[in-house]
Amino acid sequence: MTTAMTFEERYRAIDSRDPRFDGQFVTAVRSTGIYCRPSCPARTPKPSNVTFYPTSAAAHEAGYRACKRCLPEAAPGSPQWNLRGDIAGRAMRLIADGVVEREGVPGLARRLGYSPRHLTRLLTAELGAGPLALSRAHRAQTARMLLVGTDLPAADVAFSAGFASVRQFNDTIREVFGMPPLELRARRRPLHAAADSSHVASAALTAIDLVLPHRGPLDADGLFAWMSARAVAGAETATPSSFARTLRLPHGPAWFELRLDGPGRVRLRARLTHLADLSTLVTRARRLFDLDADPIAIDEALSRHPELAPLVAGLPGIRVPGAADPHEMLIRAMVGQQITVAAARTALTGLTAALGEDVPELGHTGAEKLFPTMAAIAERGHEVLRGPAARTRALTGVAAALAEGSLILTPGDDGAEQRQALLAMPGIGPWTADYVRMRVLGDPDVFLPGDVAVRTGAAAAGLPSDARALTVWAARSAPWRSYVTAHLWRAVPAKPVRPARPMRSPRRPSRASAVAPVPVTSSTKATS
Repeated sequence: MTTAMTFEERYRAIDSRDPRFDGQFVTAVRSTGIYCRPSCPARTPKPSNVTFYPTSAAAHEAGYRACKRCLPEAAPGSPQWNLRGDIAGRAMRLIADGVVEREGVPGLARRLGYSPRHLTRLLTAELGAGPLALSRAHRAQTARMLLVGTDLPAADVAFSAGFASVRQFNDTIREVFGMPPLELRARRRPLHAAADSSHVASAALTAIDLVLPHRGPLDADGLFAWMSARAVAGAETATPSSFARTLRLPHGPAWFELRLDGPGRVRLRARLTHLADLSTLVTRARRLFDLDADPIAIDEALSRHPELAPLVAGLPGIRVPGAADPHEMLIRAMVGQQITVAAARTALTGLTAALGEDVPELGHTGAEKLFPTMAAIAERGHEVLRGPAARTRALTGVAAALAEGSLILTPGDDGAEQRQALLAMPGIGPWTADYVRMRVLGDPDVFLPGDVAVRTGAAAAGLPSDARALTVWAARSAPWRSYVTAHLWRAVPAKPVRPARPMRSPRRPSRASAVAPVPVTSSTKATS
């Protein structure tokens, strides 16, 4: 983990230009006044001229600007923010979700349980920059993404990225990247051709087409298969190489699609009601596909266990799917308790069809509804949900608690506090609370020993299938037990396909029966 890396270890990483560490720290060079990602192709500076910072915002605060060759702002996000459950990690997850832009530093501090002044002191001491500087760096990253990935006018880019004025936008881009916005745009690669006419957005919507950076390898087949098996008809569509869905964002509904675009490239296409939601959408799409993970570090750690080595070798770069909407994730987890994936998908499709909001303006057949709001499920869920009355009451009760705010569920929650709050709700047990923690927080160290599929996969991999013994064994794979869980899910043997039963050829009737069939009664035996 990068928090434990020494200066010498970091220096060896930049000397070897190792891309695995891109996004995990930046290298500031005192003799040039710039900072770079670890894999920058420029000549390695002398150790005496180097300072390492955990974030680009810290480098900005120290007076450095981004390298024009490697553009460190374009690197994948750090996996540390999911691995860490402290205030810094929680704050970074919320800042990436756009909380500072929407609620300001007081809103961020309120969510984390601190005063704005104390939060600023904590983050400055831990990360080298306060929440405003961290949010400013995030806005600069969003602006660069729009300048390079779209043809939007610079003024639209400025306000969409969260800047208060065009002047502030120009000054920040010039300060961070060492060039004005239009020069930064001029350095981009040619954009892909426009989408075909069947995917043209309405005038009220803005179409976005971006490439999302990530660290390889990526088990894309596994991600798309997972999404396909659970896709809620009406709100989601999935193929072996793509996943698309509608999503409710702070400024209105949106549609987005993730698909592979050549080896190692994940492309995001989206239609937004308001461009101010772009940064939030990108963050949630990245979390959904776990694109900030460090798969090489995870695979290396898990491969040290002989029982897991064959699984890792067969599926390098496995990911743990996240959640696009925390509230929706909890409802989906509760519906899926103790029933099959197919049955849960059927129930959720019915719930969406009955209570979801129609959004035909997004322009995509197959994904024209939004998942129901918590208020709608609380009010009318009992009319649609099937099954035991106690489960229906639990679902509508949780939805009501989420709608009124008595139950808080966000990516910035403290893991232990979130689990405790969920377990206090009727109808939520340890499996559901831990599963939600894995998906919503992106916690890499959650294990589900009570999961039937986990125990089945463990038996197939030669591990203990007893829940208690399996829990003890899994402890040695910390802090990557979520990825062990994912491997065991994939290790479940495929059910054999039953061959079709051949049709029996009718027996040739005897001459007597052909003339006058004899009915078989309880006192009559059929004879050949």
